[in-house]
Amino acid sequence: MLTEIKKFSSESANQAADILKKGGIVAIPTETVYGLAANALDENAVKSIFAAKGRPQDNPLIVHISNFDMLKPLVTEIPKLARQLAERFWPGPLTMIFDKSDIVPVETSGGLSTVAVRMPANDAARDIIEKCGFPLAAPSANSSGKPSPTAARYVYEDMNGKIPLIIDGGTCRIGVESTVICFKDDKIRILRPGGVTAQMLGEYAEVEIDKAVETAPKSGEKVLSPGMKYKHYSPKANVYIVNAKGEDFALFCSKKMSENALFLSCGEREGFTDYGETSKIQAQRLFSLLRKADEMGAETVYVEMPSKEGIGLAVYNRLLRAAGFKVIEPHRD
Repeated sequence: MLTEIKKFSSESANQAADILKKGGIVAIPTETVYGLAANALDENAVKSIFAAKGRPQDNPLIVHISNFDMLKPLVTEIPKLARQLAERFWPGPLTMIFDKSDIVPVETSGGLSTVAVRMPANDAARDIIEKCGFPLAAPSANSSGKPSPTAARYVYEDMNGKIPLIIDGGTCRIGVESTVICFKDDKIRILRPGGVTAQMLGEYAEVEIDKAVETAPKSGEKVLSPGMKYKHYSPKANVYIVNAKGEDFALFCSKKMSENALFLSCGEREGFTDYGETSKIQAQRLFSLLRKADEMGAETVYVEMPSKEGIGLAVYNRLLRAAGFKVIEPHRD
């Protein structure tokens, strides 16, 4: 199969919509990461996503909509709190979980009775959804387990020959996947942190952070959100989070300089790769730098411990999955 990359335009959006209407799959940009899109209500189209990604089929997909009215047929009820959050954060990087209606195939929901829905803030994504007239299931457009793509060229690395079209919308503004929440007893539970932070959500209700954000679920345990269950976001290199900052991190890495390694530091430091002084910049750069590790043939990646405040929790969560929960405690050596 020939895979084309086309800049977003009215013409390329129409081409994408035509492919999607025929049950095909297309990579589309969003403000978080690039998504591998198919008709969320077509079970065969959804199965094509799993095949292209090599994704486990019990890992639920997020359904993307372009307007609030598109949500109503997908769910059995829209809680008042969900409406308030939609008014504030949609379009944007917030995914909410609802009890699903019968029109949502089990293939889309990963076998669950719930469905995860969001309205992307990216104009190209919403335009394509509008042209289709149906919601799109769109997990990250990468091979399962690899770092999510934040630019069209990274999609091409993983999907060349597997899909017909990649819509190039430039570099993703946020760089990590959306925040995923569910509702319990009038509280908001964060299942996966992202660009909408606990502090933002706390203005509307009490917020709980699911234990799976920072720990691995038990074997065989069902999960409600993508990104909770399997090792994710990982390059071929072994990734380690180093629980140290500043000079302590530099001292630890100085003992590893003989290794074929990439050292990611929170800020500029000679001999290191800067992945950002702020959590916002770290989120934007993280996945591209994890891919850089493979491009340079690194065997190991050592990452300075990020802040866990704001979007920093999302950075830490993605690093934990990329590292397979391997955290080095230098003071214990």
